[in-house]
Amino acid sequence: MSDHRRRVLDLYKRLQYMGREYPGGPDKFRQRCYNAFKRQSTETDPEKIEKAIGLGEYVVKEIEALYSLRKYRAMKRRYYDEK
Repeated sequence: MSDHRRRVLDLYKRLQYMGREYPGGPDKFRQRCYNAFKRQSTETDPEKIEKAIGLGEYVVKEIEALYSLRKYRAMKRRYYDEK
């Protein structure tokens, strides 16, 4: 299996796993993720594939930040008075 293919599959699996708690719902996230990967499935240029993988990894980090912010806000609501 080529290195690019392995990295793309790993990225897809990570995105599917992280999409379980996405605010719009897991089904909507899963479908949008599938469509994005399907659109790029015919790409053969290694530079464009690297760029797409980089963009996908950026999206993973943004989702992680979104979840962290949500957890922080929930904890803040529990322990601090809102005036």
